[in-house]
Amino acid sequence: MDSFDKQILDIIQSDFPIAERPYAEVGKALGLSEEDVLARIRALRENGVIRRIGGNFQSRELGWHSTLCAAAVPEDQIDAFVAEVNAHPGVTHNYLRKNHFNIWFTFIGESKEMVAEALAAITEKTGIRILNLPAEEMYKIKVDFKMDSSAE
Repeated sequence: MDSFDKQILDIIQSDFPIAERPYAEVGKALGLSEEDVLARIRALRENGVIRRIGGNFQSRELGWHSTLCAAAVPEDQIDAFVAEVNAHPGVTHNYLRKNHFNIWFTFIGESKEMVAEALAAITEKTGIRILNLPAEEMYKIKVDFKMDSSAE
């Protein structure tokens, strides 16, 4: 990644232009063409630096419910358990950790009841109990990774 790639990442993280041609706006800010910005973003995506570009919504403000979940999954059942969890569209993150509770994931659904029903269905299908740990208060949701410190 060169300085332009880093500057593009800095811009699109939280200041993505709301414009008819957003990549032209990014290019204008950096002295690049729209085509060059698009080519760089494609390369960053192909190289796994950019996972996705899309909206990040406050689920709570939309009336939805999110929760952190943990499960103690026997090693020989991890793949099947993870596949079942990941089959649910409300799962946003899913991690293996070195702990008795070795699988941790976040789940977002339209209501507390819907989330509870989905978690119960996973438990019923896999036989593995899931800890449902909803947040009582949210302290931070946003992070920007400053990529180009030379641009300050």
